[in-house]
Amino acid sequence: MYELPERLIAQTPLERRDGSRLLVLDKTTGETEHRHFYDLPAFLRAGDCLVMNDSRVIPARLIGERPTGGAAEVMLLRQLEGDRWECLVRPGKKMRPGQTVLFGGGELVGRVEDVTAGGERIVRFEYEGIFLEILERLGRMPLPPYIKEQLADPDRYQTVYSVHPGSAAAPTAGLHFTNELLDKIRAMGVDTRFVTLHVGLGTFRPVKVDNVEDHEMHSEYCIVPPETAEAVNRTHAAGGRVIAVGTTSCRTLESFTSEDGLLRAEGGWTSIFIYPGYRFRCIDALITNFHLPGSTLMMLVSALAGREHIMEAYRQAIREEYRFFSFGDAMFIC
Repeated sequence: MYELPERLIAQTPLERRDGSRLLVLDKTTGETEHRHFYDLPAFLRAGDCLVMNDSRVIPARLIGERPTGGAAEVMLLRQLEGDRWECLVRPGKKMRPGQTVLFGGGELVGRVEDVTAGGERIVRFEYEGIFLEILERLGRMPLPPYIKEQLADPDRYQTVYSVHPGSAAAPTAGLHFTNELLDKIRAMGVDTRFVTLHVGLGTFRPVKVDNVEDHEMHSEYCIVPPETAEAVNRTHAAGGRVIAVGTTSCRTLESFTSEDGLLRAEGGWTSIFIYPGYRFRCIDALITNFHLPGSTLMMLVSALAGREHIMEAYRQAIREEYRFFSFGDAMFIC
């Protein structure tokens, strides 16, 4: 755990994506450097492979009304099958099985079918046309609760390489990249590849159990394309580094890598929980943002670099007044 002054929680993105600060941490020695994200190429080398998550955030927050006239809010968490979604709802007491909610004057109708053990609702949606197009018109960007400011440009909560809609939160480590920076990195001889993991809000749930092994990890759907698996395996065979951009890319790669270090082209649900003591099979380095205290993401970075190195890096970041969380600054753990 660490104490973070509230003023360091970034409320808005910087005007320049790659103008954010970059704390470079040597995971072996604990040595640090304080740079800017546009300096990242200085820490990469030809033969490295950079793996990014190309999932796209959907405007998953829907504001509607119940037939009685009362307001209701539905947050899409993950698609189950067809038009059924697992959702967070407000007000919870009113949203019992059988309850309907109208969005856009009835252009989209949600019907609560069930309640999960965790209190989420299973909602079936009824509509005419294409669901994602309706969502683009009626939905709002689901910003984290610690962000109080309105986002002027919704594209700033998307990476420049986002393609596949499905996330309820952005893979925020990738928000720092510009197309120009990626072109510069590729020109150095660094391979850039993609995986897809649709980020759920469970990513931000704190660990509340005394024994971390008792923590129930959320499941998220992810895909490793054949060309990414081939590139990663080729990189390792040639002695290069595999660098995950974000904890979501890391979890995807580690989920489909065998004990002998070979990455499989595969898709499916992952609930991998990485905490200190874990032996990494695939990634050699990680680009990531600064994470919430007590989160599974803090455990993941501590597994990679050691808890003491991570806590010292965070202490330095607070002293140097880095910006934290989704719109904040970045670390390169290498």
